[in-house]
Amino acid sequence: MARRTTSRGAQPLEPFTENIVEIDVTTEMETSFLEYAYSVIYSRALPDARDGMKPVQRRILYMMSDMGLRPDKGHVKSARVVGEVMGKLHPHGDTAIYDAMVRMAQDFSLRLPLIDGHGNFGSLDDGPAAPRYTEARLAPSAMALTGNLDEDVVDFVPNYDNQLTQPEVLPAAFPNLLVNGASGIAVGMATNMAPHNLGEVIAGARYLLEHPDATLETIMGFIPGPDLPGGGRIVGLDGIRDAYATGRGSFKTRAKVTVEQLSARRTGLVVTELPYMVGPEKVIEKIKDAVNAKKLAGISDLVDLTDRQNGLRLVIELKNGFNPQAVLQQLYRLTPLEDSFGINNVTLVDGQPRTLGLMELLHVYLGHRLDVVRRRTAFRLGKKKDRLHLVEGLLIAIVDIDEVIQIIRSSDEAAVARERLMSIYDLSEAQANYILELRLRQLTKYSLIELEKERDELRRQIAELEEILASDTRLREVVSAELAEVAEQYGTPRRTVLLDKEDVPVKALAAPAGKKAAAQQLPLEIADEPCWVVLSASGVVARTDSAEPLADPGNRAKHDVLVSTVRTTARGELGAVTDLGRMLRIQAMDLPVVPMPGGAPNLATSVPVKEFLPLPKGESVIGIVPLNEVVALGTAQGVVKRLQPDYPLNREDWEAITLKDKDRVLAIAPAPDDSELVFVSRSSQLLRMNATAVRPQGRLAGGMAGIKLADDDEAIFFGVVAAGDPSAVVVTIAGSSDALPGTNPGAAKVTEFSEFPVKGRATGGVRAHRFLKGEDRLLLAWAGHGPARASSAAGVARSLPQEHGRRDGSGVPLSQSVDLIGPSLG
Repeated sequence: MARRTTSRGAQPLEPFTENIVEIDVTTEMETSFLEYAYSVIYSRALPDARDGMKPVQRRILYMMSDMGLRPDKGHVKSARVVGEVMGKLHPHGDTAIYDAMVRMAQDFSLRLPLIDGHGNFGSLDDGPAAPRYTEARLAPSAMALTGNLDEDVVDFVPNYDNQLTQPEVLPAAFPNLLVNGASGIAVGMATNMAPHNLGEVIAGARYLLEHPDATLETIMGFIPGPDLPGGGRIVGLDGIRDAYATGRGSFKTRAKVTVEQLSARRTGLVVTELPYMVGPEKVIEKIKDAVNAKKLAGISDLVDLTDRQNGLRLVIELKNGFNPQAVLQQLYRLTPLEDSFGINNVTLVDGQPRTLGLMELLHVYLGHRLDVVRRRTAFRLGKKKDRLHLVEGLLIAIVDIDEVIQIIRSSDEAAVARERLMSIYDLSEAQANYILELRLRQLTKYSLIELEKERDELRRQIAELEEILASDTRLREVVSAELAEVAEQYGTPRRTVLLDKEDVPVKALAAPAGKKAAAQQLPLEIADEPCWVVLSASGVVARTDSAEPLADPGNRAKHDVLVSTVRTTARGELGAVTDLGRMLRIQAMDLPVVPMPGGAPNLATSVPVKEFLPLPKGESVIGIVPLNEVVALGTAQGVVKRLQPDYPLNREDWEAITLKDKDRVLAIAPAPDDSELVFVSRSSQLLRMNATAVRPQGRLAGGMAGIKLADDDEAIFFGVVAAGDPSAVVVTIAGSSDALPGTNPGAAKVTEFSEFPVKGRATGGVRAHRFLKGEDRLLLAWAGHGPARASSAAGVARSLPQEHGRRDGSGVPLSQSVDLIGPSLG
């Protein structure tokens, strides 16, 4: 015995007996740690393989169901739900409960959300609002998980203080673990399961119900891979196959990115779907860091256009001259636009953590669901039998109701009446009690008919329930039918695209045997390859994807033909000349690329040239020429000029010719010394002259006199023809100046170019077309390499008359099917 001393002046404490127990610290630590680890594994971190729920998730759904927070009821404050769960079932922090509740309400976390949240439940970049601000109720899909809990389908266990009970597992009318996935970190182990498509999972489960010996390959025909809530793309399925076979594997997820033409000059990468659990702010931050660190090139701007109506939309604007697919390849490598997901299917089976493959997960769930339906069927069978027992007793009493009433009235108390009814009519105690509780209105003849109908219906239902319990095949049919109903009610189309190999733009190189193929490194900048730049009469400009010879475009837009075709390179510079005599520098790289099937450029995806050049109102581009060749241009007042290629290097636009008042440029084209220049006037005068007759001038010069015009005449065509071209022709179309355009086509004439003599500069030339009666002017004229065609009203190229004009120099009447309005000659 020991006596404790106290400080001076204090009273001594009562004597006590020391009881010191010596224990092994190692043993104590091992025991305590194992208890803690088991508690974390079993009671917190890992989901159950049957319903896919962690304890906190299960308790939240059960308590919300018990509170009556069904989809047809109103929302309640989330704080109220958290308080109920914490006070009755889950004695842990409210933060953990609310976090679990929030995740079940996020459509970007779960493939099939289980809680219908109202308010700010967070995003991929921001957390949710406090529980006092948000509201919640059960989602319709959660009712499928908690349904039939009152029919003895699962075992109930005591809560933490043994005052209430809670379900050990939920009935789970669909495979929630596979559909919504799971993630959690326990002691010494972790789980990370990917979400799947509800319809695909149920299809695979139903097939496995009918064919228990099915192979994994067969089931993967129904469940080809995960279906992530945010969509995106999964590249490479080998890791998924490994995970389905062993429970462990990984796969790459990629954002959905499309290449779009943001403006006439700018191309961009538009991101509409991101990898699983990757937020746009994280992507934006990583892209900016990579650009600032000079690791990522080719990006000029990044704009987040995400909104509630259109969803995610990140626009990554690219610099000119960079290959969009190569930039995208860099983004996949350096940013979260490509992410990896590691599958680790650790889950609880009979209270023990196990790593399960796809087949094991489906077998565990189906075993649970078969047991639930079997217990539910047995419960319903017992209820039906009890009701049938009471109905049969009531029918006995109603047949002899007068005597029954007499027995009851003559009895001193209810117990005596019950005994007499049991002995006289051979009833059970339950039947006798039910008869004593009858109401007088149930003694009518109509009630007898209703009871007989109810008895027959109960017998039919009992027979059906007994059939289900007696036959395993029938039980499986019921489970399969219920799964089909759930899939039809809650199923949605697949969102994630599965790619067995890399995307087409990011191909894999052929690798030596035994080695994996490496991703091909695409050139970052667009190569300076030969191409064509074309300008149509409607002002549409484009760059072709190859330099193969241009062919007849065939069908084309109404009144549209190619007025300029320049062979250049993808990084070349060209000059666009306007009708006011200005020349503007244009980069071939800025122009949209169009395919050229069969050598005919498809201008359907091109854009107007005014989108690339600053053109004032009333000014239009009449041609595109190379900047390194001598070019010739002609004006409506008959001025001609050959322009030397000495353009300023530090300017984007300059004067190509100084025009007189009310004059305009008709056309411009390359004009080497061995070419010939052609003017055609409104009065049908044609001047053919050698290009050497016009010496090249500087850009500030006003040109020289070309064709000599009468006072009321003007030039309507200027062109350059290769000297000695045997197939060159002149096409003239006449009409009346009094007729409305297009109403009087007049006559057309096709003449060989060689029939016109070469004249000197500043002369009037020769007559090209003799007018018929009612004709006094040329509507259109054209000279060059033939044969020529005209464009019909429908935009179809039609051949002109084969006859080359009459002996008197007049033209051949032109068919009304040819539309002559606008620059339609090709």
